[in-house]
Amino acid sequence: MSRSPLRTAAISVSTAALLGGGVSTQALADDPPWAQGRAAELADSPLAPHATPLTVTPVEDIPIDHLQLPDGFSAEIWAHGMPGARMMARGDEGTLFLGTRGIGRVYAVMDNGDSRDHMIIAEGLTQPNGIAYRDGSLYVAAINRIFRYDDIEASLANGEVPEPEELTDAFGLPDDVHHGWKFLAFGPDGRLYVPVGAPCNGCEVDPDVHANIRSFEPDGSDMQVVARGVRNSVGFDFHPDTGELWFTDNGQDWLGEHGPHDELNRLSEAGEHFGFPYCHAHGLIDPDLGSADSCDGITMPAALLGGHSAALGMRFYTGDMFPSEYQNAIFIARRGSWNRTLSVGYDIQVAHISDDGTTAAISPFMVGLLDPRANEFSGRPVDVLQMPDGSLLVADEQNGAVYRITYETPDYVSD
Repeated sequence: MSRSPLRTAAISVSTAALLGGGVSTQALADDPPWAQGRAAELADSPLAPHATPLTVTPVEDIPIDHLQLPDGFSAEIWAHGMPGARMMARGDEGTLFLGTRGIGRVYAVMDNGDSRDHMIIAEGLTQPNGIAYRDGSLYVAAINRIFRYDDIEASLANGEVPEPEELTDAFGLPDDVHHGWKFLAFGPDGRLYVPVGAPCNGCEVDPDVHANIRSFEPDGSDMQVVARGVRNSVGFDFHPDTGELWFTDNGQDWLGEHGPHDELNRLSEAGEHFGFPYCHAHGLIDPDLGSADSCDGITMPAALLGGHSAALGMRFYTGDMFPSEYQNAIFIARRGSWNRTLSVGYDIQVAHISDDGTTAAISPFMVGLLDPRANEFSGRPVDVLQMPDGSLLVADEQNGAVYRITYETPDYVSD
């Protein structure tokens, strides 16, 4: 089956200019937020974020046959027809909830075994990316607005969507839209963890207000800042044995063609600082805001995830379906770059944690949505979620689809 690629890479841009060596990096006043920090010499650069389709991708155009996986693994289209589908959460009765950004919707996918039906349960919201489920309730974060839908699955079973309770005032989150989209997850302590991104590409911030990760009681009370210096985290999970928070963080744009790298970080102690905006990746001092000692006392990444790769949703694997080497490994969705000439990402990587639990080794797991020869992509993974049977769901924002990855021991493997 032939398909037209969804995007062709931008033409070559001067790497020296991207590095900003001795040139102004002040964006013009009328530049969009993503252009902040772009050198004046790059004002006509074709590099820019790729628009996400807001219409349904026909199932025959979903690039399932592009996906490449290790031996024994296979992928199928599990659900489709949800434009902009991003972060996922699963209810107790098997309903899959999906947040979005640009289209402003929240979807519910009802699993009927051999088929899936979906419906829109909220729309008209501002970037309702973050969702979480606990004790029968669905939590939705739309920038600073937090909604809780109680008894959500029981209501959906009756063909109804419950009226949400708005908890916005209780959480008291900033209303900045730039890097304001959220990821939500409940920790092993029963608290709700919420990131607050920097309202800029690179700027000094109040570390108690922006560029941090916070935790709350489920009703929004007892706010605690647990991590600082976090530019824009859109994915985290908790180690199944230690309970430690691990999270992805997106590196700054326009500082270089190949970096700073996105990060995989480990929080070992509440209050740690992860560098932004003075120290990037594994010890790169910011050329405008940093000083010689900017990386002193900073918690360095557990692993680097590629420059501008847009590492987003991530989960620890605890299932029984995949081979034992994946136990307690982290699956990481990389949405894919825009701020570099040669693209990177558009895949799922796997992070194997070191024996001492402090660092991780990164290797590819699901590839094929990026054609490196043509520098074109056909899908954008944004989140992963383990199913009760041990299979893995992958949300593809570009195609509004969810893939299911399963494993079966290859015939050539002997007992």
